Amino acid sequence: MKMFNFLFSVFIFSSVIFHANAHNVTHDSRSIIIDGNHQIILSGSIHYPRSTAQMWPDLIRKAKEGGLDAVKTYVFWNAHEPVRRQYDFSGNLDLVRFLKTIRDEGLYAILRIGPYACAEWNYGGFPMWLHNMLGVSFRTKNDVFMNEMKNFTSLIVDMVKRERLFASQGGHIILAQIENEYGNVMKPYGEDGKSYINWCAQMADSLDIGVPWIMCQQAGAPKPMLETCNGWYCDQYRPKDPNTPKMWTENWTGWFKSWGSADPLRTTEDLAYSVARFFQKGGTLQNYYMYHGDTNFGRTSGGPYMTTTYDYNAPLDEYGNLNQPKWGHLKQLHNVLHSIEYTLTHGDVETQKIDNSVTATIYQTNDKSSCFLSNTNTTTDATVNFGGINYFIPAWSISILPDCREEAYNTAKVYAQTWMMVKKSNKAEDEPSCLKWAWRPELIESASVQGKGDVSVNKIVD
Repeated sequence: MKMFNFLFSVFIFSSVIFHANAHNVTHDSRSIIIDGNHQIILSGSIHYPRSTAQMWPDLIRKAKEGGLDAVKTYVFWNAHEPVRRQYDFSGNLDLVRFLKTIRDEGLYAILRIGPYACAEWNYGGFPMWLHNMLGVSFRTKNDVFMNEMKNFTSLIVDMVKRERLFASQGGHIILAQIENEYGNVMKPYGEDGKSYINWCAQMADSLDIGVPWIMCQQAGAPKPMLETCNGWYCDQYRPKDPNTPKMWTENWTGWFKSWGSADPLRTTEDLAYSVARFFQKGGTLQNYYMYHGDTNFGRTSGGPYMTTTYDYNAPLDEYGNLNQPKWGHLKQLHNVLHSIEYTLTHGDVETQKIDNSVTATIYQTNDKSSCFLSNTNTTTDATVNFGGINYFIPAWSISILPDCREEAYNTAKVYAQTWMMVKKSNKAEDEPSCLKWAWRPELIESASVQGKGDVSVNKIVD
């Protein structure tokens, strides 16, 4: 029994040492480098307050089964600090529990602290009390705003540090984000905008998290921040700093829904094309926005006429079900991309024009080559000869040849399981016969309404 206890103690001790080992996260122009290993990163956004804590393990497990390396989330300031200096990290707002759930599934995490989120979230994530502070001006050189932003950002960083979740502490968080798409609105702020974004970089860097910080949609981001791209396609994107890897923080899997509008749809084939094209053109990190289409609970919907559903036509639907064929088709793509990770991150790159619409991109190392054949024509299929072999490349599609000989995947050839959810209108004739409806007049005299006679109001009567 003593020997068992000794061995058990050794096991526990070694496990602690394993988790405590720091991971070195750096980069070059071609890849994210983790402990010396050059990696491509396939990531997906899952927002913890838009689902329930009970759903998190299943969602993250399905993300891993779908071939992802990482899960990304915003941090929502107004949810966590609804009243100044009064914080809520309970229930579905338990950020640490969510991050640990990602870790327990063996995935990396990317933390978009912001703390401005946008995200079609109420007030972009800013708390209302901040709006009412004397002398405040948002997202510019303003001491009131910057002091509050620094306080919340530091709070989140310190919380995560205490749990040792940054990769530099032996954790799994490999990247963090400060601000969000500021480059889209920076110009009207003039010199104060430039001062503010420089301050953001300096403030974030001073928090010493030991992993790189990113700024999305921030061309020429101040060092040491790394800029990234958002959009439907980012294959043509090039960071201004040639030493910054090519990263895509938001690949929109669909779109948000407004009241009265049709359900947004982005086809499986086009989404797969955008991902394959991005890595054909030297991509390093790609993130689906969203990977789980979730729910705006309570009054968290932002923007005019936003619905409570945030399904986003994502690979995992609002209820956490697989959205087929999107989930399965992308899983196949992820597996193929992972199989050629070494050539993508180390190989010499050559491009060959085969005909007017088809281009071959060859990644060549000393002992291996991998190829992409892309047909950019939106309407016309192509049959081309490459390396003495004929290939059929449908319109607007990419074929991946891990050995430059055999096609392992084409973005337009869908072999994944397919199903469709049919939504039926709630018409009276469609209701089950067991449901019976009855009406009765309200007894006004027994209600707590002052006075007698007819009452007409345009609001709820207490």
